Amino acid sequence: MEITPADYRAGYAAIIGLPNAGKSTLMNALLNIKLSIISAKPQTTRRRVMGILNKEKLQVVFIDTPGILKPRYTLQKKMMEYVHSALKDADVLIMIVDAAGKTHPVQIPIEQFNQSQKPVLLLLNKLDLLPKKQLLTIIDTYNKWYPFKSIIPISALKNDGIENIQKEIVTLLPYSPPYYPPDMLTDQPERFFVAEIIREKIFEKYHQEIPYSTEVTIEQFKEREGGKDYIYAVICVERKSQKGILIGKQGEALKRIGSMARRDIEELLGKKVYLDLRVKVIENWRKNEIKLKRLGF
Repeated sequence: MEITPADYRAGYAAIIGLPNAGKSTLMNALLNIKLSIISAKPQTTRRRVMGILNKEKLQVVFIDTPGILKPRYTLQKKMMEYVHSALKDADVLIMIVDAAGKTHPVQIPIEQFNQSQKPVLLLLNKLDLLPKKQLLTIIDTYNKWYPFKSIIPISALKNDGIENIQKEIVTLLPYSPPYYPPDMLTDQPERFFVAEIIREKIFEKYHQEIPYSTEVTIEQFKEREGGKDYIYAVICVERKSQKGILIGKQGEALKRIGSMARRDIEELLGKKVYLDLRVKVIENWRKNEIKLKRLGF
């Protein structure tokens, strides 16, 4: 049995922020692998996604969370439950804001979210879009707003400042044996990420209400010796009109989504797949507690 060194550190770090602040892009940069789906549209992340960073004498369990918002329907309430759950589990909070945004400080009641007074790192994202003089003013504003352990300017998209984040986190995590095996990257199964890839392509392809009205479930996932894996996925929508738009004339729109998703799925799995996509109407699923439970929320 391998003995954990006395100076080994391990713990949970929850990534929080407003929608579209760059949480998922940050998560992927910290892990140096694409784990969370990303989109230019807000509210892309719906569930908490866990990613594990393993280094010498260090294990950081990052938790990517949905963007903080005031819930308007049941799905959004569920999303905020994931945020609160992550905050409860975390040893350190990583608050990320869009530094290039117009309003500072951001409208997050950090005291309410951090009642246990856990250490908070503030990341000023989109550094590449800011002149230095303006950045210094923003840093001063946030310093007066809350006693952050550290304020780190970054560009998650350009991978700028990522090493500084890791150095700061190390000092804040407790001495502890690792929580997970050193070769483990996430606690989610492959079919979760397959569903997320399909949903990502819908966010990329469609605008307005369509992406927010869809959810993807993997009904079958069959590995085939010497052949393509078979994946049967269902895209759930709320109205018949949305189903028609997703399928398109003679099924061409759905084929495009399938083709885009299949390439990324094959890269994820490291093998060829046959992706069988269907569209199903589940009326008002975002507002119905029972229907949400059936979809895994």
